[in-house]
Amino acid sequence: MTSNTSLEDLLMVETSRRNTDLVAGIILQDPGLFAELMQIYLRNEDPVSRRAVWVADTVAERMPELLVPYLDTIVDRLPAFTHDGMKRVSLRMLVRSPLPESSIGTLINLCFDWLISPKEAVAQKMYSMQILYRIAQIEPDLRKELADSIEWRMDEETPGFRSQGKKILRKINKELRDLQNT
Repeated sequence: MTSNTSLEDLLMVETSRRNTDLVAGIILQDPGLFAELMQIYLRNEDPVSRRAVWVADTVAERMPELLVPYLDTIVDRLPAFTHDGMKRVSLRMLVRSPLPESSIGTLINLCFDWLISPKEAVAQKMYSMQILYRIAQIEPDLRKELADSIEWRMDEETPGFRSQGKKILRKINKELRDLQNT
């Protein structure tokens, strides 16, 4: 990155995997730039924020520790994201990250809302399912509500939703059986 080229300028060069990888490579070489990237992403301005979240996701796959300080902020900003790509990639990062304890309530409400909404894209629903399942490992009382919500939507959803839903339902049912046997 040259001294007169900003991170935002680089993000706006083009929408491509090649450009995402290029910008991610620059940030991986200089992790101090991650804070600037996160500011661009969390501004929620289309299209630059969408491009920034793709780069943030790519960087966080290689250096997940960079994302940790932003997890609460990501959860707080999730309801403001209207673009499916912003929601999807944000949830994808949360699926791979430690869930921020102080934002668990917000995350539960939002993920349940998206899981049962007929209007949300299937990717948001599937990531919401995964996040809710992880939370149910900490808050076992959520298991039944999660199972009921998945079963309620099962007939109306895509094959991808049904596949993911069946996997999570099997895990929940096994856990509930194991509890009964102890």
